[in-house]
Amino acid sequence: MKKFVTTIVVILALLVVFVLLGPFYILNEGEQSVVTRFGKIIDDEYTAGLKFKIPFIDNVVIYPKKILSWDGEAQRIPTKENQFIWVDTTARWKISDPAKYYETVNTLDNGVSRLNDILDSTVRTVISENSLNEAVRNSNQINEIKVEENVVQSLDNLQDAENLRNLTKTTTLQESIDVGREGLSQKMYDIASEFTDEYGIELIDIIIRQIRYSDDLTQSVYERMIKERNQIAEAYRSYGRGQLAQWEGKTESEQKNIISTAYATSEEIKGVADAEAAKIYAEAYEADPYFFKLWRTLESYKKTIPDLNKILSTDMEYFDLMYGINTDN
Repeated sequence: MKKFVTTIVVILALLVVFVLLGPFYILNEGEQSVVTRFGKIIDDEYTAGLKFKIPFIDNVVIYPKKILSWDGEAQRIPTKENQFIWVDTTARWKISDPAKYYETVNTLDNGVSRLNDILDSTVRTVISENSLNEAVRNSNQINEIKVEENVVQSLDNLQDAENLRNLTKTTTLQESIDVGREGLSQKMYDIASEFTDEYGIELIDIIIRQIRYSDDLTQSVYERMIKERNQIAEAYRSYGRGQLAQWEGKTESEQKNIISTAYATSEEIKGVADAEAAKIYAEAYEADPYFFKLWRTLESYKKTIPDLNKILSTDMEYFDLMYGINTDN
């Protein structure tokens, strides 16, 4: 009996020691595990719950089963036309085969590092094989958009408005795209997923998150925009100069017309005045011919004598009235 009790105690002690050594581990929801024994994989677990392992012999590596995100660094990549752009991509992935993942990359950090190599290389390859339009656009809808210059609507003359609209009209037809940004993302996914399967990684998708022009390309775009705006501005200036010339011609014509009309009116008034003056002169002459002749002679003296620079003889008939000589005979 004593021997039996001792055996039971020893067994219970061994059980306590065994439990204390940790033969169990808990696998939570959203986790999966790989069990290795002396470096060799002996089991993998996908369901949550209490799991068993041999203490000191078995090693458990737990991986997340949920979808993980990958955010790559923005890369400066040349397009097919050798125009450099900055491409920022993101991707979603998960560990689909934990045993294969353990054998190839082992840790999460190594897996992310391997994804960096694969995805960065894939993004660079796809972008460099396609044109800039394919990378920045997703459809040909831009070619269906019509832009109207509303400023010309303020002109009163419809013909002038139409002429100015024709001068400032800019038609920029973008090249048609065949693949587009989403298509390039799909190409990246197709290429990269062939490599990620080897590491027990399931690539869910790759998305081009942002595309940004490099400094030299941005400057080129700005210069093209400035050139287009300058062409429109020059069209407005040209139209303005034409309108100025038109109004100057119209004003000059109206000025000449006004001057001509005024001159004709003044000549008419002068003619009437001269006729009235002649009538007055005639009436004055008839009233007193001698006085009229004297007054006319004196008026003549006022105009001629101050300007004379020669000495004239007073014996001239011109001065007879001055000395009271009767010239009636």
